Amino acid sequence: QVQLLESGGGLVQAGGSLKLSCAAAGTIFSINDMGWYRQAPGKQRDLVATINSGGSTDYADSVKGRFTISRDNAKKQVYLQMNSLEPEDTAVYYCIARGVREYYYSVAHEYWGQGTQVTVSS
Repeated sequence: QVQLLESGGGLVQAGGSLKLSCAAAGTIFSINDMGWYRQAPGKQRDLVATINSGGSTDYADSVKGRFTISRDNAKKQVYLQMNSLEPEDTAVYYCIARGVREYYYSVAHEYWGQGTQVTVSS
């Protein structure tokens, strides 16, 4: 069974920075895409940023220029550096891994982390 273990959330003032980390644990042969979504109270879960195994990235317009996603394929970890945080960034941030194969012949699956709270005070 694959698990995604998130860390790095917390409380920060507007204009501050936080770095989220997510480690994939378990028997893993390969992971296609890793990334982050977020969900604010009363709202749907939205894409923040994704990165594929080759390093290509995609960002929500609202975080472009402020957030940077990166990945360590050897460690099976993904990171989200968040700068110039705004109160509107307050949400639970979820790590996602897509196209996860436990062995080279396995069917690919998608996994989600439990979420980490990010709160930005004004």
